[in-house]
Amino acid sequence: MTFLYKADPNRGATWKKLLAREMPELPFRIWPDIGNPKEVRILATWQPPLDLTTQFPNLEILFSTGAGTDQFDFAAIPPTLPVVRMVESGIVQGMVEYVTLAVLSQHRDWRTYQDQQRAGTWQAHPVRPASSRRVGVLGLGNLGRAVLDRLHAFGFSCAGWSRSPQQIYDVECHHGPAGLQALLARTEILICLLPLTDSTRGILRKRLFDQLPHGATVINVGRGGHLVQDDLLRALDAGQLSSAVLDVCDPEPLPPEHPFWSHPKVVLTPHIASMTQPETAVDAVIDNLRRYRQGLPMIGLVDRARGY
Repeated sequence: MTFLYKADPNRGATWKKLLAREMPELPFRIWPDIGNPKEVRILATWQPPLDLTTQFPNLEILFSTGAGTDQFDFAAIPPTLPVVRMVESGIVQGMVEYVTLAVLSQHRDWRTYQDQQRAGTWQAHPVRPASSRRVGVLGLGNLGRAVLDRLHAFGFSCAGWSRSPQQIYDVECHHGPAGLQALLARTEILICLLPLTDSTRGILRKRLFDQLPHGATVINVGRGGHLVQDDLLRALDAGQLSSAVLDVCDPEPLPPEHPFWSHPKVVLTPHIASMTQPETAVDAVIDNLRRYRQGLPMIGLVDRARGY
């Protein structure tokens, strides 16, 4: 049984070192050094090879090195092959840090003060308590819950939305179409942490923006496919939205002439909100391999019917 890693080779070297310490009995290879393809039983990758089934006929587990699997072509992956997304503390902590930074910068008018500094203007604006600022999160998985927990600690009025009913202590939870309308109506800073599925693609569009209070902010740390870019630009230019923080786009990177690069109301970062950390990722993979060997359900196992 061979474990094959097909992603960033520098990180792969760290994976190899850590796995050799914890599971020395498991041969580990880094793409393109695949060895005997018939011996590859475990593949960890951001994007599988196109000829996955023919190249690795004995593959038993496919791990995503990221938190999502929307980059996978499931039509080319055997339906019986377990696909496991990365659920590890490093991804969670990175996302919590980024979203907290984005929310606090909007809450405390950081962009306004940066503009004033460049203009040589010394002018104070009223400071609102966090308890008066209404924050909403789309997506109540591990990342959404962790983000809400941190923002709640700052005192923000927090709410969340998911497809099915959820319960989170001291968080106003909504679900379904009617629940989405209720969430949007009360949300000044909207954070998208949804998985990208057929039902969520393009969810950040005019219809949604129009249901937010005038001057709201949108933070997209989900996937670029969640956003209808032209609708966002129109909402920003019309003042319906006051600003947007985008860590994901479609395509990535954006073409040089794209208006997001220079739009005064857009903060754009290159998909860095959260990254898999090798140390904690390997811990998560080892835990799942042990679960697999014991016949236990693996953490992060993808339900293909739901898309995540």
